[in-house]
Amino acid sequence: MNVSSVSSVSSVSSESLLFISLSFSVIFVVGTAGNALVLAVLLRDGQMKKKSTNLFILNLALSDLSFILCCVPFQATVYTLDHWMFGAALCKLVHFIIFLTMFSSVFTLTAVSLDRYLAICYPLRSREMRTPRNAVTSIGLIWALSLVFSGPYISYYAQMDLGGNVVCIPAWTSRPRVLVDVCTFVFGYLVPVLVLGLTYARTIRYLWTSVDAVKDVSESRRAKRKVTKMILIVTALFCVCWLPHHLVILCMWTGRFPLNHATYVLRVLSHLVAYANSCLNPVVYALVSKHFRKGFRKVFSCRPRRRRRRREEVNKVHVVSSVETSN
Repeated sequence: MNVSSVSSVSSVSSESLLFISLSFSVIFVVGTAGNALVLAVLLRDGQMKKKSTNLFILNLALSDLSFILCCVPFQATVYTLDHWMFGAALCKLVHFIIFLTMFSSVFTLTAVSLDRYLAICYPLRSREMRTPRNAVTSIGLIWALSLVFSGPYISYYAQMDLGGNVVCIPAWTSRPRVLVDVCTFVFGYLVPVLVLGLTYARTIRYLWTSVDAVKDVSESRRAKRKVTKMILIVTALFCVCWLPHHLVILCMWTGRFPLNHATYVLRVLSHLVAYANSCLNPVVYALVSKHFRKGFRKVFSCRPRRRRRRREEVNKVHVVSSVETSN
């Protein structure tokens, strides 16, 4: 698959290469700015850090930002150049981080779905369980599992000389590659999606059937519904955006994905959609959550306020000094 992409790059039109470059540039700029804002809001607001859900959102934003900074620029060159120019070490490291952050994201979303399920369906009994300390422990477990499942990709890719071009391609033979790719699909997509579907189905059923909408007017209940809606949208986007990528890999191994220019374009589009997922979450937060909208405004208004405070302090100094000289 990666070998075919080397020869396909040279046959891609300049318009297509321009579209790919612009797409990766937009993903990089929007994703970096958006996730950096999310991190700024969560780290700046002490109240938000005390909630387990926001700690998971913090971890999700960190995973997305790491993915964009460490992977998107390098992957952009894979689809616009016919050679790998970053060395053997980065060939291995970039692909390892791609799968590390992918596993971290999907495991974090799974943990959030369980957190929402407990918060909505068992608000009192789960209070002692849903603590910031346990959330931090869960995040540590998420990264540990992500390291285990993405570990094989450290040696999966290697820098090679192919037809006079230095390229970064899979170095394993077909059988172990199939095994790793299938495990990635099962544990990095299929099982988490099943858990997500089950927990959110039960949560939504509880929200709309087990609770009397007339009696349930508390601010806490409304806030939980809004947070659940936001996380549900984020989860649905992840499932939709990463599905084409996994389907392309599975179709390739089943022999139903011939290697030609059309399938090369389809593969590029599947990767662009998957990578775009890392810059969509901040947009969802801004559209759905008023707390994040307020947080974003505070971050943007931080510098002007500091400047005004400095001017006020300078004016006070001038006033005091003028009073002292007059006396």
